Amino acid sequence: MRGLVSELVTPHPLGETLPALYQDDGLAQGLASAMDEILAPIFTSLDCLPAYLDPLLAPTDFLDWLGGWVGVTLDHTWPLERRRLMVASAVELYRLRGTAAGLAAQVEVFTGGRVEIVESGAAGWSKVANGVIPGDRQPSLTVRVTVADPDAVATTRLDAIVAAAKPAHMPHRLEILKE
Repeated sequence: MRGLVSELVTPHPLGETLPALYQDDGLAQGLASAMDEILAPIFTSLDCLPAYLDPLLAPTDFLDWLGGWVGVTLDHTWPLERRRLMVASAVELYRLRGTAAGLAAQVEVFTGGRVEIVESGAAGWSKVANGVIPGDRQPSLTVRVTVADPDAVATTRLDAIVAAAKPAHMPHRLEILKE
């Protein structure tokens, strides 16, 4: 029995489940076989459903759709493993969104490099009344990324990712360094 998908055999042939009266009936077996061809891909997909929902195992063509479920748009120039990692870590990254740790994790997944976040400090205090407050009065954020090939990093896209993940009032600067 060959189905609509080449070489795919149904795991549950319908002809075997018919009452004994129809076991030797050629027409009934032919109709059951036709239904087997239609249902084989459906049964196979349903049997493998947990693998479809795991971004580390999902078929490549299903990964974009799975990414859409968690609000991730994938860049097809990335290696497959990085795209899988982005979808797998999306929920955790959204949970950390707006924090330095979340920004560092998102940039790390995007670039595959080592990330350092340097910020001016949000609040400061002095041990001495009317003393000098540490830090800088102007908010600033520097994102340092160390990668093997700085030219391979899409800086425009990285800049957009940082702009979306950081606090809106804080200006940022990117530094891409070679390992």
